[in-house]
Amino acid sequence: MRTIAAALACAVPAFAQSAAPTPQAEPLDVQQLFASTCGWCHSDAGRVAGKGPQLMDTQRSDDFLRNRIKVGKPGAMPAFGEAFTDAQIDAIIVYIRALKPD
Repeated sequence: MRTIAAALACAVPAFAQSAAPTPQAEPLDVQQLFASTCGWCHSDAGRVAGKGPQLMDTQRSDDFLRNRIKVGKPGAMPAFGEAFTDAQIDAIIVYIRALKPD
């Protein structure tokens, strides 16, 4: 009987923990995300060409950008589909579309 009581005593806090609301994720700092990953090749935060092309004022579609970010381009750009969520990729595209000259 003591064993059952001890098991229940341990189970209740574990259940209570899993029922607690999960903390909100921190808001995505897409500028920082871009700078720390994309900025190595897309200079001046994507405003000018570097190793990669200029992204500001790109005429590429959102679908093209999304696909390029996810699967990359062999020999030119790594794939980030495993590193970024779809929401992060969409945020990067919004960031690219909002780029203005310094």
